[in-house]
Amino acid sequence: MSYGFIMPKQIFYGEGALEQAASSVTGCGNRALIVTDPVMVKLQNVKAVTEILEKDGVGYVIFDGVTGEPTDKMVEAGKKIWDSEKCDFLIAVGGGSPIDTMKAIGVVAAWGGSINDWYGREIMGELPPMVAVPTTSGTGSEATQFTIITNTEADIKMLLKGRNLMPDIAVDDPRFTMTAPPAITAATGLDALCHAAEAYTSRKAQPMTDTLAVSAVKRIFRYLPVCYSQGEEREARMQMSLAALEAGIAFNNASVTVIHGMSRPIGALFHVPHGVSNAMLLPGCFEYVYREAADRFADLGRAIGVADKETGDMEAAERFIRACRELCRSCHIPTPEEYGIEREKFMAMIPKMTEDALASGSPANTRKPLSKEDIAGIYRSLLA
Repeated sequence: MSYGFIMPKQIFYGEGALEQAASSVTGCGNRALIVTDPVMVKLQNVKAVTEILEKDGVGYVIFDGVTGEPTDKMVEAGKKIWDSEKCDFLIAVGGGSPIDTMKAIGVVAAWGGSINDWYGREIMGELPPMVAVPTTSGTGSEATQFTIITNTEADIKMLLKGRNLMPDIAVDDPRFTMTAPPAITAATGLDALCHAAEAYTSRKAQPMTDTLAVSAVKRIFRYLPVCYSQGEEREARMQMSLAALEAGIAFNNASVTVIHGMSRPIGALFHVPHGVSNAMLLPGCFEYVYREAADRFADLGRAIGVADKETGDMEAAERFIRACRELCRSCHIPTPEEYGIEREKFMAMIPKMTEDALASGSPANTRKPLSKEDIAGIYRSLLA
């Protein structure tokens, strides 16, 4: 059997990655639209990038209108600045939201119209050069062909796909993650765990994604607790930055499964951050599907040391899932009700969430076939 494998044209990672990438970044064009959020400006993470541009005489304008998870309205606002300022390439500085917004701006900059026009279609054709500088260790968006944008009229998170959505340059410099507070560190780190574990247990898994996924899972279990409790620990931050990159490349090629399919509707309807909604679902989803992929989940249990080669697959798989549950607990991931979602409203939206989850296509990558009743039952279990 043969496989295809894709990733960004250039990846710079580790301490000093931004400086190493400088000539590649400034070579992308003459005027950059920097897509970011107000916090990244305040923390001077954006300044670190603009200093490099200024040194080489490259112009730029800052769009800091990404004030939450990306929506079609944010994309439209960024496109207006792109046009008025006559920019010719894009740089995202921030977590998954600015990076996903940058990708969507690139689409409408190249093709016009609304980003909503692309829902259900594969994005083809050339886009402007894009550079991603992540400031969290989790989304992996700097290395993927996906972007998630909320259609504000339809109340759905649109999963958009196309090879050219991958940034041309990914800069994973752990210094930018040092400022992430514990809650964001936890949510994004558990998002990366979902990426890696789902990629490994996906129907689309392949040898290269397996290698990256297992490596990422091992790093996350070892270093996420350290980053959560000791955010200034540089080695842990560096290892988590690498884990998120590995996980991103893995799911970019093997795809995600049931967790991500079910997570997006929660985020769209109840405005729960993506990493948090993934983590809410992680243990319950894996408990529901692991039996049809026990050998795969068992591999992950052995990789993190909660099982060994003498442990049977079913037991090793169950130990891995218990370890996932404990990691979520230690990172203080809330239930939907603890997050502030009213039980009655959540229950009332289960039919729509179920339809939207299945429509995303991600649950179909799960090795256990999943029906509407299965998906609805997992949603209900979150309130048990």
